[in-house]
Amino acid sequence: MFKKEDKNNLRVIRHARVRKKISGTSDCPRLDVYRSNASIYAQIIDDSKGVTLLAVSSRDKDLESKLKGKTKTEQARIVGETIGEKALSAKIKNVVFDRGGYIYTGRVQALAEGARSAGLEF
Repeated sequence: MFKKEDKNNLRVIRHARVRKKISGTSDCPRLDVYRSNASIYAQIIDDSKGVTLLAVSSRDKDLESKLKGKTKTEQARIVGETIGEKALSAKIKNVVFDRGGYIYTGRVQALAEGARSAGLEF
């Protein structure tokens, strides 16, 4: 019998391979994306210090009114715009985008485009 590969396990392997090359610094932190079935999460991380500078998710209470009645892709775009605005207010302009092993399409792409439209550069 052939064993079916776990898609999330393959994603974790891809993410580990990419993380060997990508890391965030104080000058250019890492914008990390995690996508669950129901929500999407974005963090800006300084890997040299090992701290999360900013975090936004579709489960945040202050975004609840904006996200109500929207599709998951529209919610991801709003989360991207929000993290972009918060990053600019924290004087973070350039980031390295870490898609977390996910394919760059759908919600991950919408989050990235939302962050770019807010003014983040990557």
